[in-house]
Amino acid sequence: MASAPAGKNDVLRLFSWNVNGLRAVLKKGFLDFFDEHRPDILGLQETKAQEFQVVEGLKPLIGYHQIFSSAEKKGYSGVALFSREKPQTVSLSLGRNEFDTEGRVIRADFEGFTLFNVYFPNGKSRPERLQYKMDFYDHFLDVCQGLLQNGRNVVVCGDVNTAHKEIDLARPKENRKISGFLPEECAWIDRFLAAGFSDIFRELHPEPQQYTWWDMQSGARARNVGWRIDYFYVSDSLRKRVKNASILPQVLGSDHCPVGLELQR
Repeated sequence: MASAPAGKNDVLRLFSWNVNGLRAVLKKGFLDFFDEHRPDILGLQETKAQEFQVVEGLKPLIGYHQIFSSAEKKGYSGVALFSREKPQTVSLSLGRNEFDTEGRVIRADFEGFTLFNVYFPNGKSRPERLQYKMDFYDHFLDVCQGLLQNGRNVVVCGDVNTAHKEIDLARPKENRKISGFLPEECAWIDRFLAAGFSDIFRELHPEPQQYTWWDMQSGARARNVGWRIDYFYVSDSLRKRVKNASILPQVLGSDHCPVGLELQR
């Protein structure tokens, strides 16, 4: 891959992928995925790396603008963004230090829309982390509502760490009391959508058994016992520009698979 390839002139191709370690996935076909799909914009979550640790492996992506936000804690969290077009402005902050130290957000302003690439917190480990997750959710919604009120188009991609409806996980009854499918987590997604966003994949693809994460230890992927917790949300103001949304379960290398969005330019 010698240079950044040109996408279809009339369609902007966006992808999002929780790679569960960028250094690891670089050894498991990441560049093959990149070369095949030729994204205009790609958001990664759970990179678990500082930028200097992956510079060498990412050399084939010459021509792409690369942005990293890493957690203060080494080998933890982290997001990255690759784009053929240089963003007009970039921010790695949500405006609250307790969220910014974990490297969970990249905001990039492009012509016509603001993109958030987000690795939302996981609330399974202990009650304090569930509260942190809910506080993060609420603050993020406030930020997005402010942009919508100012007339800005918004795209949100990333690992939301919550399955919204029973259709979004293989075993909803067994997981109703587990973080990732708690009533209060699902209710937040309801509020987020009601604030002016669309879960665009589900709107276009209402059929069941479409997941983006599978537990590796139990071999769940081979049996497709999964969860749909990775999303593209688009503000209602952008809905008419959506051409397609997709899940790519055939792409291996992580316990998550990529998700895609096509926007009319």
